[in-house]
Amino acid sequence: MSFENLNLHPEILKAVERMGFTAPTPIQEKIIPEIIGGDRDLVGLAQTGTGKTAAFGLPMIQLIDFASHHTQGVVICPTRELCIQISKDFKEYCHFVKGAKIVSVYGGASMENQIRQIKKGVQIIVATPGRLLDLIKRRVVDISRIAYVVLDEADEMLNMGFQEDLDAILSQTPPDRRTWLFSATMPKAVAAIAGKYMNNYVEITAGKRNAAAMNIEHTNYIIMERDRYPALKRIIDYSPDIYALIFCRTRNETRLVSEKLIKDGYNAEALHGELSQAQRDLVMQKFRDRNLQLLVATDVAARGLDVDDITHVINYNFPDEAETYTHRSGRTARAGKSGISVILMNTRERHKLAEVERRSGIKFTYAKVPNGYAVCEKQLYAMVNKLVAVDVNHEAVDKFLGPVYETLAGLSKEELIQKFISAEFNRFLDYYKNSEDINASAFKPAKQKPDGFSADKKNTRYPAAKSQTGKYKKEPYRHREMNTQSFFINVGKMDNIQKGAITRLLCDTSGIESFQIGKIEIMREFSFFEVDDKVALTVLKSMKHAKLDGRDVLVQFADKQQPKTNRKKR
Repeated sequence: MSFENLNLHPEILKAVERMGFTAPTPIQEKIIPEIIGGDRDLVGLAQTGTGKTAAFGLPMIQLIDFASHHTQGVVICPTRELCIQISKDFKEYCHFVKGAKIVSVYGGASMENQIRQIKKGVQIIVATPGRLLDLIKRRVVDISRIAYVVLDEADEMLNMGFQEDLDAILSQTPPDRRTWLFSATMPKAVAAIAGKYMNNYVEITAGKRNAAAMNIEHTNYIIMERDRYPALKRIIDYSPDIYALIFCRTRNETRLVSEKLIKDGYNAEALHGELSQAQRDLVMQKFRDRNLQLLVATDVAARGLDVDDITHVINYNFPDEAETYTHRSGRTARAGKSGISVILMNTRERHKLAEVERRSGIKFTYAKVPNGYAVCEKQLYAMVNKLVAVDVNHEAVDKFLGPVYETLAGLSKEELIQKFISAEFNRFLDYYKNSEDINASAFKPAKQKPDGFSADKKNTRYPAAKSQTGKYKKEPYRHREMNTQSFFINVGKMDNIQKGAITRLLCDTSGIESFQIGKIEIMREFSFFEVDDKVALTVLKSMKHAKLDGRDVLVQFADKQQPKTNRKKR
């Protein structure tokens, strides 16, 4: 099928051709004729990257009367980034439409400029809920004569707490307006909005309801908590051409992971709520332009990130909801391409994996974190293939080669290859020569020699995975001897706090390793934990403004004294 078969006007078809669209996607094939030829409300269930913006944008533009200057269409979406992207797409669709005016309104930008544009007359407004409601209350935007309303990524807007804003906005629209709701999933809250504000709607699904996008390889790795970051690095190194979006649970974890990656020489940056809008725009543009290989982000920050050709989506932590995983994984395998979605999970999260599989219809493939030999082999072959593919500019290079030939004349072909490979490859060999199996089991096994590597030398890359003797102990690692300092924290069983949550809080906020944490005791209304004396002051300082599961926590020395050397022997 072609766009000519969808009853679109010639000027819209001309814009579609200008944008390089050749054939409609499945969701466009189903929705465009329904909107143009029908008069009902519509719920579209489709993943990011399936072409849903054009699915509602092209028919809306065809139905709008651009000879009139009052606002007839409103598109509501969750984030500034998505708002800007949709507005940009709409302007492209209207390239050959006379008199078309589209304005995007969102927080974090000058309201005065947005008001000025609206007062000039605008037929379509693309907006985030908060800013739109503000402009309505100021009587700048009049939605009493709106003909068409789009709720894009409705599930995410509800997840972000926009329920009241949406209710307030929709309650002021005329009853005969048409509403088109788009969502990746259909949780109860979205269904409730559809039932309350939509009349006799038709539901159209691209793929399975509440399912992830096709062409994605879903992989899970099971690791111990202390090995989460080393596992991430191995997955990255095992894919030399990786172009990945790495999701973390909190902005602090996002910052810490990105800082570690940058320190270790990776082309990475963070995207989270603490960045200014100018910084966010710069980071996102670098990632879109592929000047950035790894983008570490929170779910909220990544909304509206419209990027093709992402090879991997990596869940550094298990997402809180099955629908969140569906959203994340949909960032790869866009426009019919393939991709890989990865979850790093600890041994206690198996039930969460089963829940994601049940609710999304996804079947995960368990994989082992690659060992050092496999990573080095993959990197070596990738480097050699890249070398073979290099185009030589003989005219520019030949004049420099005389002295080079003389210098290398005493080396055989084999020696030359060995030296060149070593010069480019020694960093991987050094990094992984003592690497161990970090795939999880009940207890870590005695150290094995990975194929092709010696395991005799002390491993300084992963101290958290070894005891002081270089051998694994049979008991959990945190029970090694160390001098500890006890802390009090004002959360306990009544707050549904688990030991793992406190461990994550300490590691993420203080930057310490899990092996530096001792005993954790969860009481009814508060808890105690121990850390190595050497990092006690660091923990105390970093916990001054800490949050656990969204609430402020108080952390102080259990005995209200400064830590002392050799305070207690465990």
